[in-house]
Amino acid sequence: MDRWIGKVAVVTGASVGIGEAIVKKLVSHGMKVVGCARNEKKLKQIASEINGKGQGEMFPFKCDVTDESNILEMFKFVEEKFGKIHVLVNNAGLAHEAPVTSGKTEEWKRMLDVNVLGLSICVRETVQIMKSTGVDDGHIINISSVAGHKVGDKTMYAGTKFAVRALTEGLRKELREAKTHIKSTSVSPGFVATEFAYRLYEGEPERAQKLYSKIVCLKAEDVAEAVAFALSTPAHVDINEITMRPVEQTN
Repeated sequence: MDRWIGKVAVVTGASVGIGEAIVKKLVSHGMKVVGCARNEKKLKQIASEINGKGQGEMFPFKCDVTDESNILEMFKFVEEKFGKIHVLVNNAGLAHEAPVTSGKTEEWKRMLDVNVLGLSICVRETVQIMKSTGVDDGHIINISSVAGHKVGDKTMYAGTKFAVRALTEGLRKELREAKTHIKSTSVSPGFVATEFAYRLYEGEPERAQKLYSKIVCLKAEDVAEAVAFALSTPAHVDINEITMRPVEQTN
């Protein structure tokens, strides 16, 4: 990870859970990390906890990835402040219980906007900046899910995560065709004990508690370690996909 010291990363969905853990991990390795989310207060709180303890630094940026203008403003900030970007971690994501046969259209759209379109806009902007500034050894990491490998009981959510895997592989091929050495990786965790299920089952915390208490779940820090592993590989090694589950998870 030493080669990333002083380099610039953008992490979406950075205010809680996996995103927060990834920001902390990258900062601990000396990176300058723009952490974005809608909750600016929480972002600033995280920055105050970790900044000044080493070479790395977090830069909070309020951004709603369902709003393209917000995303463009964030990347403009990155260009103006740092000039370059070296790593993108697309972590922002959400799920709704919205079946294909009876789900609400607005919930489908929100999952698509966050999990697919927002992710894709961030990828596009990152690659364009990398190309224009001569960053040929960057890395784009998309946080997917085991739901992107096997359809469970949340069909539309699974569809968005299958899309993330397809987009990551398509990105890899586009980058190779462009003769760059920029890497692309998707990380697909199983059950991770975060706020995710509490947001999914909003107003029914007992459902989330039941889900997370059935087995010993992954921790957000475990996923952050997987991200660090992908980043730590030699220049000639491209880890395209990481699937990780709790030992006790069967599906």
